Amino acid sequence: MEDSQPTAEDIALETPTPDVFLPPSIHEASLRSGASYTHFSPVPPSLLPPPDSHDDAAGPPCALGVDEAGRGPVLGPMVYGVFYLPLPLSDPLLRNTHHFDDSKVLTPSVRSALMQTLCTAATDLHDACGWAVSALSARDIGAGMLRPAGAAYNLNAQAMDATVELIRGVYARGVNIREIYVDTIGQPAAYQRKLERVFPTARITVAKKADSLYPCVSAASVCAKVTRDAALETLWRLRGRNGARDEAGTMAWGSGYPSDQRCVGWMRGNMHPVFGWGPECRFSWGTAKDMLEAASAKGGGVMVDWPVDDDNDTHRLTNFFVAKEDEQGADELGTWFGTPAGPEAF
Repeated sequence: MEDSQPTAEDIALETPTPDVFLPPSIHEASLRSGASYTHFSPVPPSLLPPPDSHDDAAGPPCALGVDEAGRGPVLGPMVYGVFYLPLPLSDPLLRNTHHFDDSKVLTPSVRSALMQTLCTAATDLHDACGWAVSALSARDIGAGMLRPAGAAYNLNAQAMDATVELIRGVYARGVNIREIYVDTIGQPAAYQRKLERVFPTARITVAKKADSLYPCVSAASVCAKVTRDAALETLWRLRGRNGARDEAGTMAWGSGYPSDQRCVGWMRGNMHPVFGWGPECRFSWGTAKDMLEAASAKGGGVMVDWPVDDDNDTHRLTNFFVAKEDEQGADELGTWFGTPAGPEAF
């Protein structure tokens, strides 16, 4: 499955730069193993309730935004981000002072600089704001989508679960979230109703293009996008491909989008005949499946047929140790090792 693919201009904005800031949300061990993970920044002390209070609502009322990066690529993780700060600071700090906007209209260097400021102690962003990301690995996205029929874990469900997990994590850390703004998955009204059932005490707004409308969603978009950019760069380095870059220093697999010819060219030139690619690849995407099938048809790949489990198999382990009624007179060793064969079998 792929979303609608970006234009050439979009691809340029989606392609990480070699000097992208590596935020603390980059967990190398998880990226190396292909595991999904979640990262929460420390909560600024100014956003927590007084030490002698047992009521989380005693902290300053905060707005929280949610957005994602990397839904459509065939390479790399999909990253969900949340960003929160006191309600009165949303426009003055994010829009007026730091000029946050949808990460897709900010250049990679601007996104990287904003993220670095957010992660630098004693800056206004660091002292007043908190953030978190959930990096859904390519391996886990594919594993969920390729489950047997009826048990598939589609991308929308994975995205919803990641969103809920992140928001719950912020609440659990004592932040008084009063308003939640989310860039939509599918129909805004249906998605909003689902979140309202999970978080009934917050005012929730789900909208298309929320990353352009609400500053906290714009900031969440930047957190998600820079983490994805840095994850792609880290995956490239961890897999020992530092030398394979273009003149600008960009990774040979480019943005990771199927419409990016650098990505498709790299996949064709780096496909293992049995294993395909590493944990950076979403094997459930049509790009990967078609490439593997085409290689197999041409003799350049190996097609593996996995036996289908028989869901109707009701045999118990003890059945193999107890003779059936018509076998009561059979030789004991013959029953254990197999039915005895007479001379006529030879």
